Amino acid sequence: MSIEWVNRAVDDLRAWGRAQGLDVDVDEVRLLCDYASDYLDVHELGDFTPVAFEELLLNIYPRKVIAPPESAPETVAAARTLVDFLLDTEEIGGKMANRMRSVLDRIEPEMPIALADTSRFGMAKSLFSAMGADALEKGVVLPVSGLSVSGADERPVAEECDCPGCSPLPAVRLAPPETLARDAARVPLLTDARRLVQWMLAGGRTPTVKGRLRVRDAAEATAQLGVADPGLLWRLAVHTGLVEVQGTAVFDGDGFDPLEVWAAAVEFVVEKDTGGAVTGDVSLDEELYGLCDMLYRLQAPVPVSLVGDYLEEIGLVDDGGIDVPEAVRRLAYCGLVEPGEEVLELTPLAVWGLRSLYTGLGMEAPEAPDLAAADASELIEGLLSGMPAEAAETDIRAWLANRTPLQAAAELLGAVSGAPSVARGVAVTIVDRLGPEAETAVRAFLGDAELRPHAVHWLTSRGLSAPALTQEEVLWMSVDMLALAIPAAEDDPETFAENMSASGPPAHLIEEMWRVDHPEVVDVLELLGRSLRDHNVAKAARKAAFKARSRAIG
Repeated sequence: MSIEWVNRAVDDLRAWGRAQGLDVDVDEVRLLCDYASDYLDVHELGDFTPVAFEELLLNIYPRKVIAPPESAPETVAAARTLVDFLLDTEEIGGKMANRMRSVLDRIEPEMPIALADTSRFGMAKSLFSAMGADALEKGVVLPVSGLSVSGADERPVAEECDCPGCSPLPAVRLAPPETLARDAARVPLLTDARRLVQWMLAGGRTPTVKGRLRVRDAAEATAQLGVADPGLLWRLAVHTGLVEVQGTAVFDGDGFDPLEVWAAAVEFVVEKDTGGAVTGDVSLDEELYGLCDMLYRLQAPVPVSLVGDYLEEIGLVDDGGIDVPEAVRRLAYCGLVEPGEEVLELTPLAVWGLRSLYTGLGMEAPEAPDLAAADASELIEGLLSGMPAEAAETDIRAWLANRTPLQAAAELLGAVSGAPSVARGVAVTIVDRLGPEAETAVRAFLGDAELRPHAVHWLTSRGLSAPALTQEEVLWMSVDMLALAIPAAEDDPETFAENMSASGPPAHLIEEMWRVDHPEVVDVLELLGRSLRDHNVAKAARKAAFKARSRAIG
């Protein structure tokens, strides 16, 4: 994760590149510095060594960074640029630079092999890679960040590491505190821990001098209480404050509220050395933080089979190895995942607990706002932030329920007058759910050049009187709606190509699109040119894109 010295180094590198007339791959060098800082105790540029480069490119990158093997030459080239920069700024001497270059020469043919070796992948990287590059975008409503809904400007997107484990945590939707507290009080792991504490206190039993459960008491607890692992439950009770141990004496805990106890329980389960007592396997217990972190970031169910495939791939599942269904059952018992045979998904309690853990570690873990009470601009911006489709749908329904159709249409269309096409598309899509009761509000935007075609289409599709669209307006609306599809088309070009084959604009319309005064007309035509399956129509799109670029230059 970037720290101050990395930011300064990148700024200096940019200035150095400009002075040298070099096209420096700043993003790749930043990634090298970030990982060196996080994993190799590199605290300044002068701390880089040949061994650091070897560890970065042949060990850390294969474990942490989702990158195809063919990207290795770009990374090695960036490392060579970094060496030149270090030498030129006298952070290292000539002999050290030569040693570094020699190491990079040896690394270059080895790095693609290392990136392709799935046995080296960490848990999060393996699962993200197996799910595909678009895993984070599945089921997401128009994932566009940095958008200014007002249209006055667009905020630049900060440079970030591409690794899922180092990327910023997504905003998450939290359940109401009263619901979380009620559910925390019912987690089987915690209820069994409380039963064990009460049993110990009622029987006047004492722990060992180190505060652990005596073997005799553990055996009796298993027989009398029916708990599978009383040793784990006792350690959990001590960690969460359910019981206080002073020497060999035990006392009631401090009476923390259920959520405080639950937060401590999550920390214990995913971070402490539990020796396989949580999942049934030592190695999987050690991977538990990475697995939970991945589920938190995805905000989507992950097939259990995919987790099993990964565990098998790294040798944790074989004859006599991990029983994956049993591990999932244990995680459900701990309150971390929803019980199910097909997919793995965090419980609302687990989401809350992990966020509490992250914030305790000093990480920024944003909470997604309740969009039902937001104004139209905030609703649109929230929907564009990349939330899961189910949450987005809930927010839209709740937002509409608080307004009449007339109010909703007026607020939504008013919020995107003059805004970028992606924001306009979100507003128009929601307004399209409204019935004829919204007519007056929609009709009020017939005078807005960008919203007029959409307003006419809305009125006409409901059998209401509307002016006829000119050919120019038809073209403009076609480009505007296709611009909305660009993010999804880039993520899933095959599906986009299928949709265009079935219901895309005809060739004669595409040929004329270059005349449209729309800021994204070139992007739309280039997308059509590489996506359409009809060779002649695709060629027409490419020609139109050339004309549109020439028109813009002229």
